[in-house]
Order: sequence, then structure tokens, then C-alpha cells
Amino acid sequence: MALMGAMLTIGKQVMSGLPNISPVALLIILFTLELPHQTFGAITVFLVLQGVLYGFGPWWAMYLYVWYVLMGITWLLRRMDNTFGWAVVAGLFGLSFGGLCALTYIPTFGVSYAIAWWINGLSYDAIHGAGNFVMLLLLYRPLRRGLQLAKKQINL
Repeated sequence: MALMGAMLTIGKQVMSGLPNISPVALLIILFTLELPHQTFGAITVFLVLQGVLYGFGPWWAMYLYVWYVLMGITWLLRRMDNTFGWAVVAGLFGLSFGGLCALTYIPTFGVSYAIAWWINGLSYDAIHGAGNFVMLLLLYRPLRRGLQLAKKQINL
């Protein structure tokens, strides 16, 4: 779980120069499909590392649920083995990311603020969704095969 969490963190850091484009959604989908019992812990490690790197500010509250939502969606759709289907799921998740994150502002600033915050970030969500879609389309199949092979080699 620690290694998986570190992979999520490193993947996000390596691509941090690109706005809202990272392999986090791809990896969470793959981890949930191939290592479902370890994914919750991996996301938790990722959350702690993100907090250590960037500070445990209000933004961090969003991360306390948004990645688990993706894990839950993936688990519900786990029988799907279609690259394009997973690319669509990841793209829609990226597109809805700002809306999901805006929910944290409702208790403190109200619904109007949360909606304004979400609308203000829609261009970033579009980039996030497109990046997720392309990344899944290109990397889902080879990385899933690699993960399945690694599981066989270490008898998981």
C-alpha cells in the first residue's frame, strides 16, 4: 500500500508542470481493479503525502473523499473490461472533479460560493477530463497487463 501510495504521489509530482493532468485517476482505477483490498490504504498514503508536501489546508479536505469516490465508482464497474469505457469513466471523473471538490465549500461559504468556485474552474476540469481520457486510452491496457503479470510473479 505504501508503494502504491508513493506511485500516486510521484506520478502527480512528475506531471505537476501540466495543469490538472496526472496519472492519479489511471492508477486508482488500475489499483482498484487489480488490488482492490490494498487500494483504500494506498489512497490514504497518497493523501497523507499530499498533505505533507502541500500543507494540510482547506484544499486537503477535498482529497479526503474525492479519490475514494473514484475507487467506489471503479469497484461498481469492475466487471467492465473495455479500454474506451474506462477512458470515458476517467474523463467524466476529471470533468466533474471541480464539482465534487466544491462540495467542501458549502458548509462554510454556502451553495452560491461553491457553485461560483466550481464554474470558475471549469476550464481546468475540461483539461483534467481530456487528460484523464487520453491517458486511460493509451495506458490502461499495457499497465493493466503489467500489473496482472506482477501479481502472478509475486503470487498475489
